Amino acid sequence: MKNMWIGITIGIFIIGVGIGYTVFQTSNNITTTDTQIELERYKTAENIAMQHLQTFDELDFEMFTTQNWDGFTKSHSQDIVVYWPDGHHTEGLEKHIEDLKAMFVYAPDTRIQEHPVRIASGEWTSVIGIMEGTFTEPMPLPDGTSIPPTGKSFKLKMSTVGHWKNGVMDEEYLFWDNQSFMKQIGLSP
Repeated sequence: MKNMWIGITIGIFIIGVGIGYTVFQTSNNITTTDTQIELERYKTAENIAMQHLQTFDELDFEMFTTQNWDGFTKSHSQDIVVYWPDGHHTEGLEKHIEDLKAMFVYAPDTRIQEHPVRIASGEWTSVIGIMEGTFTEPMPLPDGTSIPPTGKSFKLKMSTVGHWKNGVMDEEYLFWDNQSFMKQIGLSP
């Protein structure tokens, strides 16, 4: 009888170990699968974010700097909303390009050739760029008059934050120090 109880105890122990091993393996497989799925999601999001940053570099270094306005359709939605450093905002790609063109009227050599800081997270990107140019042509004013050129150069740190939807930006936030800009081109003490 004693041997029978030992046999039953050992049998129950072996069954318990088997069940425990099965549960552990099943939960381990679920965790591994969940981890793999999460890793794939992260990799996909990271690839999309890097593509957006690459598009941003192309936008500033090539499209903006060379005034290739048609190229903006690669990075901007037709109904983009753009927020400017002076507080105004525009709606639509056509209006955004019109405002950008105005910068080149008085400083035709305006350019952005570097992004020392590039950040992306999900559907958002942000870059810090260096915008440079020289005030060599008259600056038109809203009343039809103009400010004569000073011949002074500017070099500004600026930041652009973009929200991406379906591969293009639907919102863009532009930041730079307008006071510093005015001082550098000789229009403010």
